[in-house]
Amino acid sequence: MKNIKTVNKPKLKNIRRLHRNHPTPWEWKLWQYLKDRQIDGHKFRRQVSIENYVVDFCCLDLKLIVEVDGCGHLHQKQKIKDEQRSTDLKKWSYVVIRFFNNEIDENLNEVLEIISQKCSELDS
Repeated sequence: MKNIKTVNKPKLKNIRRLHRNHPTPWEWKLWQYLKDRQIDGHKFRRQVSIENYVVDFCCLDLKLIVEVDGCGHLHQKQKIKDEQRSTDLKKWSYVVIRFFNNEIDENLNEVLEIISQKCSELDS
């Protein structure tokens, strides 16, 4: 299998720019803790293209993706799309962890701890 890298397709570039300039409140809140290597010194980027997908946050060194999902992700059609997306990303050796908006609102410290633990697992 070829080495999957981030890509800069024009369509995805526009999507990334739109999402970076207009993050959801939950993405913005989580970004305040992921940026500037605050999680165990690991560099996270936001709105990263991987093949045909744009992911919310990614630590490229660890191949760790963090997704923030709203209630739209509870609908069956979206669940199927999310499962396919996660399957593809896992096939390319990425690890995907997902959090719902309410988890960020109600349990931010736990969310950060889960991300930190996953970073430690992948870093060893």
